[in-house]
Formats: sequence, structure tokens, C-alpha cells
Amino acid sequence: MRPGFPLSRRQLLLTTALATAAAACGFSSLAAPSQGGRARPFPLSAVRLKPSLYLQAVEANRRYLHRLEPDRLLHNYREQAGLTPRGDPYGGWEQETIAGHTLGHYLSACALMHAQTGDVDCRLRANYIVSELAACQRAKGDGYVAGFTRTSAAGAIEPGRRVLEEVSRGDIRSARFYLNGSWAPFYNWHKLFAGLLDANLHCGSVQAIAIAAALAAYIERSLSPLDDAQMQAVLGTEFGGMSEVLAELHARTGEPRWLDLARRFHHHAVLDALMAGRDELAFLHANTQIPKVIGLARLHELEGEPAELAGARFFWHAVTKGRSYVIGGNSDRENFQEPGSLSRYITEQTCESCNTYNMLKLTRRLYAAEPRSAYFDYYERAHLNHIMAQQRPADGMFAYMVPLMSGTAREFSEPFNSFWCCVGTGMESHSKHGDSIFWQDADTLYVNLFIPAELRWEERNARVVLESGQPFGEDVMLRIDEVGAPEPIAVSMRLPGWCRSPSARVNGVPADTHRDSSGYFNVRRRWKAGDTIELRLPMEPRFESTPDDPATVALLNGPLVLAADLGPAGIPFDGPEPALVGDDPLASIEAVDAAQARFTSRGIGRPSDLAFAPFFSQYDRRTAVYFKRYTPAEWQKALALSAAERARAEDLDARSVDVIRLGQEEDERRHGMVSAISYAVSYRFRPGRDARTGGFIEFDAAVRAEPLVLQATYWGGERDRVFHIEVDGQRIATQRLQGEHPGEFIERDYVLPAERLSGKQQIRVRFQPEPGHTAGPIFGCRILSARADP
Repeated sequence: MRPGFPLSRRQLLLTTALATAAAACGFSSLAAPSQGGRARPFPLSAVRLKPSLYLQAVEANRRYLHRLEPDRLLHNYREQAGLTPRGDPYGGWEQETIAGHTLGHYLSACALMHAQTGDVDCRLRANYIVSELAACQRAKGDGYVAGFTRTSAAGAIEPGRRVLEEVSRGDIRSARFYLNGSWAPFYNWHKLFAGLLDANLHCGSVQAIAIAAALAAYIERSLSPLDDAQMQAVLGTEFGGMSEVLAELHARTGEPRWLDLARRFHHHAVLDALMAGRDELAFLHANTQIPKVIGLARLHELEGEPAELAGARFFWHAVTKGRSYVIGGNSDRENFQEPGSLSRYITEQTCESCNTYNMLKLTRRLYAAEPRSAYFDYYERAHLNHIMAQQRPADGMFAYMVPLMSGTAREFSEPFNSFWCCVGTGMESHSKHGDSIFWQDADTLYVNLFIPAELRWEERNARVVLESGQPFGEDVMLRIDEVGAPEPIAVSMRLPGWCRSPSARVNGVPADTHRDSSGYFNVRRRWKAGDTIELRLPMEPRFESTPDDPATVALLNGPLVLAADLGPAGIPFDGPEPALVGDDPLASIEAVDAAQARFTSRGIGRPSDLAFAPFFSQYDRRTAVYFKRYTPAEWQKALALSAAERARAEDLDARSVDVIRLGQEEDERRHGMVSAISYAVSYRFRPGRDARTGGFIEFDAAVRAEPLVLQATYWGGERDRVFHIEVDGQRIATQRLQGEHPGEFIERDYVLPAERLSGKQQIRVRFQPEPGHTAGPIFGCRILSARADP
């Protein structure tokens, strides 16, 4: 379907027929919002954004959604249903066995965009996709519909349906991301279910619920032969938020069987510890876990089980208080780190964007159960400083990671050849910036985010306008433009935790801004058109330390995280990490342009003073977010340590017979490197290479007639790595890495047998992983003289 291309008469007739059939089965055409708990957000369709950076992001995303062709995203669905595809598949992840996941995201994004803006084209696209999915499902006749594939033992690409056929027979081969040769099939289905549920909620598609119910029945039948232990084995592979969407399907249809199926996706290995108040998250893949916890919170809303809410709340605190970076994101190389270690994991692979998308979803669920402003202090932090940093509004492209290490820059997707998970969640995130501004309970209007917007409150026949200078300005005004209800209504406006001295006026009259127990400024009265509440929220620069190291700090101004500008993204950064030196460095941070949150350091920056600007807006710049803070005496000690490290590096260079820079193509070619199931990597700007199970790395290295050692460099935080080192076919060592030195690179020396060197100028070195393990990554090797020069 081309952008703007209308549904054909055949497609419209098909949609109408299937909608009629679904209605006959008892499905409602329009689902009520399913957020449970004491508070609930207003429908997205009731909120319209006013001009701001948030509306700019929505419009950039809308242009991108219009560029994408549904038929290309439907390619695999039609092909696996035995139907002729109507468009060529896209590239990137859509060429992998996870193909099809983007369609679910895109369906959600189109439905959300229609609700947020009224975009008719997006509604037509959503309805077209639903009708095509119905055709694919009908072609097989058993409820199955999917776009994912699988890789057979022989390496051939096969239909994804075979995964469930094998699993149903008890043949379960589960790994972290792969189930029976398919990349996270239930994760893929989670996205499809979510898209169908969003099409139902925001576009009124009855047909979407019918498709979801038929697919759920297929999954139910496929899993019914499995006992609990077998089901837990299946859940060893990332499965997304299957429990959430199945619980939601139950809420929409009233069918108890979908709630029973949702409970089958309770992963005991992770969730039971959380429900018991135990933090066992270290080294787990972060985004695999968050949707499980969202499902836990959703089940609590439906069942009222206190332990489910307690587990979700415990997880939220464990992640936001000890594992979240200053921008609100979490994870390094996609994994949770151990508690109390954040300062050791400030790297170029921090803050996967999907994680924050999901943490915001979880935050909404927890806020609904307990409307406290502290939840939205976190939400505002992550939404503004991470989600808004993830999308480049000039072209609507998305960043997978949002790195925080000094000198790093974001890498953005390509329009048609990426389709990472974070492209999918990015399309959703930037279709719904109005979904959490306004909330309500029985008699209260909550204002949680200061995003310029207009609310149409149908139940009260009211229209409310929010005007705001945030995140740059200090003034916020809520104006009642229309109101029909005569009874008193409470208005609660969040007083941000970052603001030390807020002030307020009601209809121009100063009011006491004492925070209530939940962190709000409350006004209860009979409102009339023209009434206003004005907040002034003064902003001032402040430092915020990492939880584990008071000397590692970031600079903020109000809700904004600031970053030092280190130059264009296209120019490599080769300078030292900037630092701040002074007895009171905050006193030397001065405003250059307060209206745009631009500051400078005066005399405290090392190696030179720094220009600060909002981090989110530095899309194509290299930045520094965290800084080591030193007193003048501490700085002198740091310089001495740095000089000693340079001297050690010079000594290594002097002793080196050969240096092999793995991960650098030219150097690998020069050393005749060959490999299998091996990937070049980079960590903290150091290139390296790994070899996965079944693979190897092999290269030539120069030697000479003297005692020598092979020295390899590893990251000390690697865990469960077991591999062997061979020289000319002879094993000389086995290396195990179990995370004994987190936060630093380590060097390991292997003595080269003298008999293997006799008369040689070159040897062949091989790194071979133990089956089931990974070798390395190896961040370079050296052949070293075994004795330092006298």
C-alpha cells in the first residue's frame, strides 16, 4: 500500500464482513481503556498537543510512518500463509528470523498516531493491515498467523510454524534469544498482539480482536501438552510481554481462558524472586525482564493479588534507584549490572531505548495503583532526556543505544534497512507524547507532565489548556476554557522533586504551594471558564552523583540533563575524558543562554573549559555526560597516576615483538586472520573480536628467538566465558572469565613453549571456545619479550 493509498472496495468489504463476524462472536467494536487502579490516563484521543518539541517529534514520526509501506512489512506474513506477497521485504532485522516484529510495532504506531492527531491515513493503514492479517490467518484455518521464521539444524530457513509444532511435541531447545532456531518467536507475537489490541482500542477494529483471539487459541492448543517444567523451559527464551497482552485480551473479551493462558507465561526464575523482595537481576538481559514485570502489574489490576503489585514495585525501585543512569535509561550492553556499580558501566553501549519505553509503561501501571508524583519525577526524567534523545527530529530516525561515555555519539537507524527493536518502540513512543500528561480519578484532574496540550474532558463537558515553557522555561499555566459540571473538582498539579521553591497563583492570587503527601499542589473548587492555575518552577544548575560514587557527577538544570559538547559526531574523539577540578565546581558553572539551557564552566574544566547544552538535543554531536570531580589536590594525584599508566604502556610497546589489533580490519588482514561465527566488537572505544560457540579466531603473529609470552586483553566483567588458546595446533592454555574484575580491562599472559618457537619467525594463534560458550571478546593481543629491558 503506497502512502495515502485508500483501501480498495474489496478490502473495505472484507473488513466489513469480518467486523460483522466478530460482532456476532460477542466482541465489542470499541474497547474501553483498560488501565486499572485508582487513577487512569485520559484517552489519547482526548489530548491534542500544542506547538513544542514534543509535537515536532510526533510530526517527524508521522512523516516516517507515511513513508513505510504496509505491504512490505506484511511480506513474510503473506508468504508463510501461502499467499503471494504484495511487496518486497525490508532490510535489517526484517531479513532475520525475527522478521515480522516490526509490523506489530507499526500497527501500534499507526493506531496511536491516529488517536494522537486524528490522522486518517494512519487509521486506513491500521485497518488495511488488520484485514491482511485476517486473510493470512484464514488461509491456514487454524488461527496461526506470524511473520517469523526459523533456522533448521542444517542452516536452512523454514516456516516459523515448525517451532510451535516441535515445542508442542516436547522438543524444546531454548536459549537466551532463540527457541528451536527462531529469534524470540513469542516476543514477536507479543508485538503482533499489542498492535491488534491498539488497533481495536484506537481505531475501533472489531476484526483485530477476532484475529487476536484466534491466534491465542492456536497458542493455547500448542502449549496445552506441556507440563509446568516444560513451559518454564520455553520461557528461558525472551518472550516479551505475552502475559500482559493475553491478560488484556481477557479484559477486552471477558474470556477466562485468556487469563489462564496469561498465567502460563509467569517466569518463576525471575518473577518469584521479585515477589519475595529479592534482587537477583545482575547480569540478566534487561529488556527481557521488564515486559514480564509489566505483565505482573497488569495481572494485579485484574486479580488484585498484593504480591504481584509488590513484585512490580520492588523491581521498579531496584532499576530506577540503583541501575538507572542520569537520563533515566538503564543497562550496559543490554544487561543489568550488579547493584552499587553504576559508575563502572558508563560506556558507549548504555541505555537501550526499548528498556526505557518499557520502564515508562511499567511506571504508568504503578502510578495507576498509587498516584504519587515521585513516579512522574522518574517518568519526566526518562521521557525528556532519553526518549526525546532517541529520535532525531530532522529525519525521524532512531537510536538503539543512547551512549553516555565521554566522546560518544548516537548511531541512528536507516529508514528501510534497520528495523531494530528500538526502531519499533521508537515509532510507538513518538506517536503518543500526549498519553501521560493528564490523569483522573473519581473527582480529581492530575497534571503530571508539563507538555503544552489541550484536553477535552468529555465526562465533565470541559476543555482545559496547558501552556508551558518547559523544559526551558519556568512557567506553567493551566486554563479552564470550558466547563459544564457545576460540582467542585480537584486539580492536582505535580510539584517536581527537582524544584526547591515552587510558587503558585490561582486566578492571579498567590497560593500556598505546600506539597501534599503525594507531591502535588491541590486546588478544589467550582471552576468556571477563564479560571487559571499558574506555577512557577525555578530551575538552577545542580550536580547529581552516581549512586555508588560521589565523585562521578552529571550536571542538570531543572528537568534537563546537560552534556558537554565535544564536537561533531563525524569526527573521532581522541582526547582525554573531560574532568571538573575545584573545591566548589558548581559555583563556576555560568549561564550563557539561560533560555536555551546553555552553560559554561569557568576555570574548572580539564583539559579545557566546557560548553554545556541539553543532552537530548545534541543528536549529531559527541558529548560528555558524566565527569570525575576532583579537588585540586586530588587532581594532582590523578595526573601522577595517568603518567605512570603512560609509562607502563610505553614499556609494553618497547617489549612488543608484534601487536595484533583484533576488530580492526586492516590489522586483521595484515595478520592473516580467519574466523568463523565471530564478530568484531567495540567497548569503551577499544576494538576487539569474539568467537561464539562452534566458531574460532585464528591469526599469524611474529616471534623471535627469546623467551616470549602471548598477552591477551579482556574485559574483566565478562562472565561464563570458557575458551582455549592454541599455538600451531597445540593447546597452551584454557581461559575462564567469570566477572572477577568488573569495570576494567585485564591482561592475561600465556608463556609460549620454547620448542614451538625454535627457528620460527611466525606462529599461528587460535582462540577456540568451549562448546556452549564464547571466546573473548579479545581486545587485542601482543607477543611480548618475557623479560623487561634492564
